[in-house]
Amino acid sequence: MRDNAPVTSATRQPETPAAALPPRLIATDLDGTLLRDDKSVSPRTIAALAAAEEAGIEVFFVTGRPARWMDVVSDHVHGHGLAICGNGAAVVDLHGGPGAHRFVKVRELAREIALDAVRLVREAVPGTVYAVEQTYGFYQEPAYPKLHMEIPDTLAPAEELLAPDGAGAGQPILKILAYHPTLDPDAFLTVARLAVGEHATITRSSPSALLEISGPDVSKASTLALCCTERGISHEEVVAFGDMPNDIEMLTWAGRSYAMGNAHPDAIAAASGMTFANNEDGVAAVIEQMLGERL
Repeated sequence: MRDNAPVTSATRQPETPAAALPPRLIATDLDGTLLRDDKSVSPRTIAALAAAEEAGIEVFFVTGRPARWMDVVSDHVHGHGLAICGNGAAVVDLHGGPGAHRFVKVRELAREIALDAVRLVREAVPGTVYAVEQTYGFYQEPAYPKLHMEIPDTLAPAEELLAPDGAGAGQPILKILAYHPTLDPDAFLTVARLAVGEHATITRSSPSALLEISGPDVSKASTLALCCTERGISHEEVVAFGDMPNDIEMLTWAGRSYAMGNAHPDAIAAASGMTFANNEDGVAAVIEQMLGERL
């Protein structure tokens, strides 16, 4: 779902919904949204983020990535320096730089809920394999593929990893990753949600059949809402950007929201507006337009 359209001409503008209130916070996903396909942040986007902060608009990176993968944007945090990671499972202070981040808020997935979700999805979809994402550790089953370009801390069945005395027992669990080698990604998501029900939150952000399982009611939107409440910011004062199913709740919640030109159809349906693809600096285009309207 991340194919990109031809390069945008300078005369085109994003499809912009009417603003109820002036924006006070920008919430943007990273992969497929703010980042280009080569995982870089373009000079245009860097300039737009800096201009937003200078204008008094806070910028929050809101991503499914774990904190240790935030080096791609750690040089571009301003002011508060906070990011929402793990699809809302953690709020992280990035000021310390790669490897020195601090967890400000953790919304963990209880081990008993994680074990139930693993069992229910495995029963509904035989052949599913798992990995466990914790605050400072990554653990996986032996059959889980090398999707993340990192060496797991432990290889063991999920039931052992999630046992009370399992690997990383002293660390909070942020999410479970469930992978199936052959299923259609959207079909896998539908079946898993039906199997688990409201016991956990299940979403996806990968083009492959890789699901992300978090605690009940944990999402990008719910954690973003908590951060906004702490700042006295209403949802109407938030502008959000995203491209995949794990962005849907955030796109629906924000007062103004934009799906990228390369977005999943469900993200497009959830957003109130559209912008250009990630490789065309769609986030920057909207920010530039917003700041122009304030002059």
